[in-house]
Amino acid sequence: MKNLLSIIIPAYNEERTIENILDKILEVSLIANFEKEIVIVNDCSSDDTKLKIEQYISNHKDSDIVLYNQEKNQGKGAALHKGIEKASGNYLIIQDADNEYDPKEYNDLLKPVVDGFADVVYGSRFMGSQPHRILFYWHSIGNKFLTSLSNIFTNLNLTDMETCYKLFRTDIIKKIYLKEKRFGFEPEITSKISRIPNIRIYEVGISYYGRTYDEGKKINAKDGFRAIYSIIKYNIFSRKLYK
Repeated sequence: MKNLLSIIIPAYNEERTIENILDKILEVSLIANFEKEIVIVNDCSSDDTKLKIEQYISNHKDSDIVLYNQEKNQGKGAALHKGIEKASGNYLIIQDADNEYDPKEYNDLLKPVVDGFADVVYGSRFMGSQPHRILFYWHSIGNKFLTSLSNIFTNLNLTDMETCYKLFRTDIIKKIYLKEKRFGFEPEITSKISRIPNIRIYEVGISYYGRTYDEGKKINAKDGFRAIYSIIKYNIFSRKLYK
């Protein structure tokens, strides 16, 4: 069986960056002879994201890229549900369609897997010596608060629960019952993987090239409150783990 990494990209109104991030992904050579499958889920974008992706696929017929279009805008979590459902790799990683995260670091997340230590790997923006764009103080405080609150319930010692870069063994995440359709995905999945018996979760430092709101950043205070709600909900009241 070949090693295949499924790269799940939820995309909503990312016409300015989607081609660039796909270029970066295709340029990466993965360790341990891993090959790449790119699964893009267009969350009913109102700009030219869909057209840009279709043109890109047409111009890169030798690459394993597939596009799924949501019939209506449902949120990042719903797009990830679809991407996870369609993934065929033995591992999968989540990649935002912007340029905040660097695909060159896939190998950093794969290494604990290849070395036989990990089933799940989180990429932490708050660890290591990689470059980090200096932006919003209160965002960083909010992220650290949400991670600490999540850790209290899960008994994990993560430094960055809200990170985009999460790598999973595909057979594990496909079994998990996922409900959150928007930005509650991160605390929900963290809550649920923490309860899997004998799960091996690792964390590695990554770089972070954050966007401003003018550059297209979408997360806001409302999403932070939803994350708090999701931490409490999925750790205490709604503990269904498997489908």
